[in-house]
Amino acid sequence: MTPTLPMFPLNTVLFPGVSVPLHIFEDRYRALIHHLLRIEDPTERIFGSVGIREGYEVGDHGAQSLYRIGCKVLLTEVDAHEDGTFDAVAVGLDRIELERLDTTGPFPVGHVQDRPEAATPVPEQVLTSARATFSAYRAALAGIRADPYSGALPRDPSYLSWTLAACAPLPMPERQSLLEAEDAGERLILVTDLLRSELRAMNVIPSLPATEVARTRWSPN
Repeated sequence: MTPTLPMFPLNTVLFPGVSVPLHIFEDRYRALIHHLLRIEDPTERIFGSVGIREGYEVGDHGAQSLYRIGCKVLLTEVDAHEDGTFDAVAVGLDRIELERLDTTGPFPVGHVQDRPEAATPVPEQVLTSARATFSAYRAALAGIRADPYSGALPRDPSYLSWTLAACAPLPMPERQSLLEAEDAGERLILVTDLLRSELRAMNVIPSLPATEVARTRWSPN
């Protein structure tokens, strides 16, 4: 038997180490939150999330087609409202692979396997190129919209790769490809190439930043 996790499919891609706000209003995800809050140890309030490839998060049809690679997610903050909805904050943990989804219960349950990242050394040139490209992207955005990141970038290659993946304003398929990259080096090369494509697009249409084109809006459930 494969391990199981409560599942919260989303119309976005979550990354390890990155916090996300959630607004929970649909019955099945309210049930999921109630289930997690009954767990005494807050560090064990863990669920899974995968991106929705096609379909919807809400309504009778629900998610129609899901990506298989997603994340374990830790519920860190919950604010309950009188109407039964919740505002919550969660943080991505390790990667998982969804083998199948059971929707017969009060909330979805996934049969999952861990997908740990390979611990492969990252060449210094790859790190330098990724940092420089992201700095150029931030500079190009100056005066157009808010800086996508504040503070110093992480020095650890894995943390850096997840940070740039989360900050890169990319459509969902590209974000999913970053999540599925086998190691930090592969992810940094990919996000560098994607950010360079964004910069080229912004240079062609300076009045319409590429960050505003074909982006997935945040819709938690």
